[in-house]
Amino acid sequence: MIHKISIALASLLIAHCAFGQTSQEQDIKVISISDAPSGPVGDAIRQGHKILTETRVMLPNNVGNGLNCSSCHLNGGTKPHAAPWAGLWGVFPAYSARSAKVITLADRVNDCFERSMNGKPIPYDSTEMTSILTYMQFISTGVPTGSNAKGRGEGKIDQNLIPDALNGKTVYAEKCAACHGANGLGLKSEPNKYVFPPLWGDDSFNDGAGMARPYTAASFVIANMPLGLDNSLTQQEALDVSQYFTHQPRPVHPGKENDWPKGGRPKDAR
Repeated sequence: MIHKISIALASLLIAHCAFGQTSQEQDIKVISISDAPSGPVGDAIRQGHKILTETRVMLPNNVGNGLNCSSCHLNGGTKPHAAPWAGLWGVFPAYSARSAKVITLADRVNDCFERSMNGKPIPYDSTEMTSILTYMQFISTGVPTGSNAKGRGEGKIDQNLIPDALNGKTVYAEKCAACHGANGLGLKSEPNKYVFPPLWGDDSFNDGAGMARPYTAASFVIANMPLGLDNSLTQQEALDVSQYFTHQPRPVHPGKENDWPKGGRPKDAR
C-alpha cells in the first residue's frame, strides 16, 4: 500500500512540476508540413493542416463565415504573436475564465469554431478533430509540456491607452483598406475564396470572438499588420484602428452575456 501511495505521490509531483513550468518560455521550432512522417499519423497531420488552412472548404457545415482558421493563426499556426498553435499541446487542459471551467484543447478549438468562425462545433470523436489535434501536436515538437512557447498569444498593448475610433478610421483607410477593402469586406480571388479576410460584415468573426475585443485585436495588429510590416504601427494607432473595425457590423454570438460567470470580464469584452 505504501509503495502504491509513493508512486501516486510521485506521479502527482511530476504532473505538478510539468504544469508549473509555464513561466519558462521556449522558442518555437518551425516545422514544415513536408517533415510530417509517412503512414497514418502523417496522414492525420496533413489532413489537420489542410482543415486549418482551408477550413471553409473542408468543413462547410461548421463554418458560418468566409474565414479559415489560418486567417488569424498565421503561417500555419507557427508565427509568434499571431496566436500560434505551436506549444499549445502541452498547456492544455487549462482553466478558462471566460467559461469559468477547465477546458481541453478540443474545447478551445470548438470555441473558435463557434465564435471566430461563427459556426458550429466539431464532434470531439470525429476524424476532423483528431486530425486538427494531431497537427497541433506535430508543430508543438520541441516545446516541453507545461512550457509557454515564445510569442504565445498576440503581441503586447498598453492597457492604459484610450482608443479613438475616429482616428482609427483614418488609420484603416491609410494602412488597412488596400488589403481588407475600403468597406472592410475583404478581397476575393474567387467567389468563395478570400485572399484577404473580411474584418466586418456577415463573412467575418462574430462579436463573441476574442478578435472582436479592441485591446485583443490591437495586440494582434501591432505584431502582425500591415502584413509584412510587423510592429510598424504605434500602439495608439493599433488600438485606434482596432476600436474602429471591431465595432463595425458583424454577426452576433448568442449567449455572450453569460461569459465570465465568475467575474474577471475584460474591460473591452463585447
